[in-house]
Formats: sequence, structure tokens, C-alpha cells
Amino acid sequence: MHGSSPLSRRAALGLAAAAIPLASATPAYATTVVGGARLARAGIQGTGLPRKLTAAAWLVADADSGEVLASFNAHRRLAPASTLKMLFADTVLAKFDRTERYKVTDADLADIPSGSSLVGVKPGITYTVEQLWQGVFLRSGNDAVHVLAHMNGGVAKTVAQMQAKAEDLQALDTHVVSPDGFDHKGQLSSAYDLTLFARHGLKSADFREYCHTRTANFPAGGKKTFQIQNTDRLLTGAWGVKTYDGLIGVKNGYTSNAGNTFTGAATRGGRTLLVTVMHPKSGYNAVYEETAALLDWGFGKGSSAPAVGTLVEPLSEGGAKATPTPTGKAPTAAAGAPGSAAGDPSPWRLLEGAGGTVVLLAGGAWALRRRWKNRPQQAD
Repeated sequence: MHGSSPLSRRAALGLAAAAIPLASATPAYATTVVGGARLARAGIQGTGLPRKLTAAAWLVADADSGEVLASFNAHRRLAPASTLKMLFADTVLAKFDRTERYKVTDADLADIPSGSSLVGVKPGITYTVEQLWQGVFLRSGNDAVHVLAHMNGGVAKTVAQMQAKAEDLQALDTHVVSPDGFDHKGQLSSAYDLTLFARHGLKSADFREYCHTRTANFPAGGKKTFQIQNTDRLLTGAWGVKTYDGLIGVKNGYTSNAGNTFTGAATRGGRTLLVTVMHPKSGYNAVYEETAALLDWGFGKGSSAPAVGTLVEPLSEGGAKATPTPTGKAPTAAAGAPGSAAGDPSPWRLLEGAGGTVVLLAGGAWALRRRWKNRPQQAD
């Protein structure tokens, strides 16, 4: 271990323990009910759902109508891992023609977090934009993300644009710190928001093609290439996961700190469903297995299930704006959303409003974890 802290381990543990009751006193849901009041309630919303679901949050929605068919902790803020790359694509994908060529420099790769998943981008090699996006979607390559971010004017500019895009999409649970989804303090999203990102992205033919591509040849320098494979196991059937009939994509994610996240889309009988699963408790394949189970439910019992909420439209496309609810008051539904007002203020807001003392407590606990745990690793 390197470095030192003014706090002893025992003192830091005491501070962390003191902070726990405040953080756990109220479920972590948005103070603004985006998509309907039922989506802010604790517990499963919907009936006849699959048993043995272990995820901390999940959501099933009809991609065309926007109806949310079932959910669990839809607005709970959790680390998104590489599923946040969907928002990156929503923000940057349309800015460059896929045939445009770019020669990578050392500076383009200088700010990639240690432990990142990589596709193998090398300085001095010229790539097409299409190849870089294949690196993003297939291998979840943070190197490809950072090159595209630098092409877009830099990481900081791209993060600001992603946050603005999230706000336009009314993904109000999302806070962007990096464009790649790697673990950073405060980088959060929700099952609801990730589903919004996927739905918006799938309107783009390029987005849809990239997330559905199973393999591609990637430049290795000169005339040499190597094959890259999509890490979406429901698409490829890797590691013992059964491929899902009708699967379109969309994006998976994993870090050692965040756990597994996945948003998938599938079409059957002319109907397209979206499912997001975040942080299942068991098994590395659980995120895919639980997604498949929820898709099965959606195409079966869910076909006649009443909606429990809705995926709102972007503000730039005429969506009704959700108005934030003051902390401590019951949230109200956005205009046109089903359900009655219900829910609790988010502890994220409570922590924000509790003053510097809580910030210090959380900071001490976070520093302790950083000191005693290995650096996070991003697998896909």
C-alpha cells in the first residue's frame, strides 16, 4: 500500500459506521418521478414476474410504445459500468462519418484509467471511425472511447455533453464523471436511465448495427488485423450462455466495484422489448440469465400486462418536462405519467443537503475503501 491518511483505520471505520444509518435510512430513488409514480416505489411493480431475480434493480419496457411493463427499483442510483457507453454513443456517434480516418497519438491514450478494458488501439495507427466504434461496442474498449472523445474536443468536453444529453433525455438519475463508465466516485445511473439511453440509441441505424455485430477485424498495424468478438453473451453464446432468439444488442458492463450491468433489446413477432438488469448478486452469467428471464416474461405474460410507467420522450423531441420535487416532500409524476404520487426522497439528495459533516464522513469511508481494496478492474 502507498500513501498515508491522517485518519487511523479505527477512526475511519468509526466514521464510515456513523455514515451508514443516514445513507441507508431511505431507499435510493429519484426525488423526481420520471415516468410515473409507481416507478419510485420500493418493491416489484408488476405481477407474475420470474422468481429468483437477484438484481438490485431492473426494468422491462416496450421499445416502441415506451410502456414500462414491470420494474424493481427503477430509479435506484447505481454504478453503471460500461453500460454508460450507450450514453457516450448517443452523444458522439452522429458527429463523425463512419468512413472518416484518424491517426491516433500518444496524447489520445494518456488519460485511460488503469485497469480498463481495452480493444488494442495503438498510437501511430490510422483507424476509421467505424473501427473505433466497433472497439467501443464489441470489446468495450476504453482506449477507443478516449480516442473518440479526443476527436470530439477532449474528455472534459465530452463528459459535459453527455451530461447535457442525459438531461435532454430526462435521465435525471445519471451523473457522468467519465465517458467510458469506469468506476469514479459519484458516477451513477439507474435501470430507468440506461433503458432511456438504449431506446434512444436504437433509433440510429449505426448504433443498432454496432451493438448487433458479433465479430470484426481490427487493425494491428500495416496490413495486419486481428479479430475482436462482442462481449455480449446473449448475442454470442459465449461462456455457456444460451443465445437469445431475436436479440438486437445492446450493451453489457462490468467492473470489480460496480458488478455486472446489462441492457438488452430483442424483437419477436414485430414487438421489441428492452430489459435492463443492474448488479445481480449471484454468478457472472446471472446478468444475462436474469435479462433472458425478463425478456421471456415480457414476450409472454407481459404482452397483456398493464403498464406501470412509461419511458419519457426527450425534451428536444417534445417530451413533457419533469419538475424536481423539493427534498422531504412526496414526489409527483411527470405530466401524462400513470400512477399517483408516492415515494421517498433520495439519500443522494439527503447527503447533498446534510452539509460538510456528511461529506467528510463519506469521504473518510471512501478513502479507507480505496486504501484497503485493489484498484477496480473493468472486464467488459
